[in-house]
Amino acid sequence: MNRAFSRKKDKTWMHTPEALSKHYIPYNAKFLGSTEVEQPKGTEVVRDAVRKLKFARHIKKSEGQKTPKVELQISIYGVKILDPKTKEVQHNCQLHRISFCADDKTDKRIFTFICKDSESNKHLCYVFDSEKCAEEITLTIGQAFDLAYRKFLESGGKDVETRKQIAGLQKRIQELETENTELKNKVQDLENQLRRTQVHASPAGSVTPKSPSTDIFDMVPFSPISPQSSTPTRNGTQPPPVPSRSTEIKRDLFGAEPFDPFSCGAGDFPPDIQSKLDEMQRQRWRGSKWD
Repeated sequence: MNRAFSRKKDKTWMHTPEALSKHYIPYNAKFLGSTEVEQPKGTEVVRDAVRKLKFARHIKKSEGQKTPKVELQISIYGVKILDPKTKEVQHNCQLHRISFCADDKTDKRIFTFICKDSESNKHLCYVFDSEKCAEEITLTIGQAFDLAYRKFLESGGKDVETRKQIAGLQKRIQELETENTELKNKVQDLENQLRRTQVHASPAGSVTPKSPSTDIFDMVPFSPISPQSSTPTRNGTQPPPVPSRSTEIKRDLFGAEPFDPFSCGAGDFPPDIQSKLDEMQRQRWRGSKWD
């Protein structure tokens, strides 16, 4: 990283190495915004970016918009830009992507750094306004670079690669969580559409026809009207009528034919009863003859 500030060799850093390597140093500042730059470093590059963002902020201020406040968390892993109230991370600038850092010598409140965006690979210049800590914040970022470089030499470059892999995994996890949320919303929308379709397809008051009820033996209850009298055959004609039961021999409720003493054959009764029956039969025959 190129630094546009100078420090004496005997000047000590402002923070302990443990504070930046195991924790972070917080600062409060106003965020003027970020803008794309053509070069990853250079004093003139950041000066043009500062002038551009100052002018844009002046226009927004005339429209009644205030400059948003942010919290900076500086460590050997990078610079995080958070909302001071919700602690939501707005930007996470990894240290190995920061190529230039400087404070404005003409305006002691302004400091900037250039970072390469991980998605677009474009160089963005971030500009901040801090009334009292602009130079201190720039020095703190410089100390973080110094500690990170020492750790890089001690680990033989493995630590930087590990941080890159972790950052890539964190980014992928965030993308998957976003996709999962979108899929859940789509499923919910489809379920709501299905419910609305079912409500329109089944209007209120409609009755679904029910099949005839059956008894415990799964038989259709008996109807006194024969179904054959109203059911047409397959060719559309009515079946032949049922023959009248008047021509049939009437039987009693046990299925036996009615008793007729004159239709019984001889030898079915005792002789005295049989003789009386024969006499009654002759008298009946005579009476029918005279009639």
